[in-house]
Amino acid sequence: MTKYIFVTGGVVSSLGKGIAAASLASILESRGLNVTMMKLDPYINVDPGTMSPMQHGEVFVTEDGAETDLDLGHYERFITAKMKKRNNFTTGQIYDSVIKKERRGEYLGKTVQVIPHITDEIRHFISLGAEGSEVAVIEVGGTVGDIESLPFLEAIRQMGVLLGKENTCFVHLSYVPYIAAAGEIKTKPTQHSVKELREIGIMPDVLICRADRMVPDEERRKIALFTNVQEKAVISCPDVDSIYKIPRVLSEQGIDEIICKQFDLQLPAADLSVWDKIVAAVQSPQQTVNIAMVGKYVDLTESYKSLIEALRHAGLHTHSEVKIHFVDSESLETEGAECLRDMDAILVPGGFGKRGVEGKIVAVRFARENNIPYMGICLGMQIALIEYARDVAGMVGANSTEFDLATQYPVVALIDEWVNHDGQVEKRDENSDMGGTMRLGSQECRLEEGTLAAKIYGGTSAIERHRHRYEVNNYYLARLEAAGLKISGKSMGAEALVETIELPNHRWFFACQFHPEFTSTPRDGHPLFISYVQAAIAYAKENGREGLSCK
Repeated sequence: MTKYIFVTGGVVSSLGKGIAAASLASILESRGLNVTMMKLDPYINVDPGTMSPMQHGEVFVTEDGAETDLDLGHYERFITAKMKKRNNFTTGQIYDSVIKKERRGEYLGKTVQVIPHITDEIRHFISLGAEGSEVAVIEVGGTVGDIESLPFLEAIRQMGVLLGKENTCFVHLSYVPYIAAAGEIKTKPTQHSVKELREIGIMPDVLICRADRMVPDEERRKIALFTNVQEKAVISCPDVDSIYKIPRVLSEQGIDEIICKQFDLQLPAADLSVWDKIVAAVQSPQQTVNIAMVGKYVDLTESYKSLIEALRHAGLHTHSEVKIHFVDSESLETEGAECLRDMDAILVPGGFGKRGVEGKIVAVRFARENNIPYMGICLGMQIALIEYARDVAGMVGANSTEFDLATQYPVVALIDEWVNHDGQVEKRDENSDMGGTMRLGSQECRLEEGTLAAKIYGGTSAIERHRHRYEVNNYYLARLEAAGLKISGKSMGAEALVETIELPNHRWFFACQFHPEFTSTPRDGHPLFISYVQAAIAYAKENGREGLSCK
């Protein structure tokens, strides 16, 4: 029978509940358990696919094509299990499912209510997501006291009653602030947070106290006394300079022992050597590289969470510190690209909408003309192709129909139909719903022998995850290739759409339609990002910018 660990949060959001949950899962996995994770999001959107990155942060994409919360990216980076559609669901999905059942008459004329129908559906979704695992770590989004999260909390309370303490464990993450003016750590917010949790019938078994420092024993005893939680189960989770230290921090305080005892599991000790090696690599880089990330969501770097982590992973595997400089693409439209002169590499990430596009084109041109390593991802590939069409292939005014429907050279455009991950033909046009009308999930592409793409991937095939609506227009490929652009990868099937492009006469110029950052982990890195950072290191050395990290 699957054991369930429910992770809730209190006081404020953005405490790192997803990191704490993922770290706990990684500790249990290191003890030999088959662990999966889930995120329950209380917002009414069906998924985060149509939400602004400035508000919600990154949209993570699973292998089977689900657009999910960014915490699922943390889960895949911390444990070996791959997340799927069933590992993330929202209030919108729950209500959609219940309403469809009501319309079909499945409730036999009963009045449909939050309890039991909505909570029953939540429990059903949790059971489906946990299926096949020994332990499921379930993160409940939001904070205790939020109106929208109450049905989720009621559902997990019911599961605690129905399955018993030997099969359920409640972990509550709360904020313990340090008041500098008073020189004191304050426990009152945590006391009130647990009080609210207990009022709805959930008694936490473990408290994780987030603070800017280790919570002293005296304050831990006070928290234990006022919350009715065992003192040994009041765990301190301080700020650290690397999230990959968290598994060791939690394990050293015995969090996994507490849970294993509650579940009556006899397991070998946690083996966290992989995390120790990762932390050691983080703390001992041999050189520094500076990479400019040119985008339009740079005011909220959570929008590029997986991409930032993938670059850092590549740094671990190249013994380098990767310093990311976020550049607002709109600023390049008016100020030019000279601010990129001292960079060792330039990267244009994915995105949607017209704002900042011309600035990204400026960045691509600067990288191409100055022989600076360049990587383009998704929109970053389309931008590179547009720039090449305009400035090299002679297609003045070339553009994507996403930005200019009247362009004379629509080198990027919507395709009329696409076979999606489920094998169904999907019709698309500019009036289609924003959600669910993209090429999503893992798909295989063919790589041409002898190209940079084939060298990076070590063969002529790559499987990567996609998230985009627009495609390169095959009508213009012959003209682009005649001008020197190399189409090194295409999708499988009759469409044969462009997946990767490169410039043979450039030191390192590579762009891809897919999102390789979604499959990078600190344990293995990703070959594409490792190759990119290696090119940046070589460029820095050639230009006399090689330097040891300041760490």
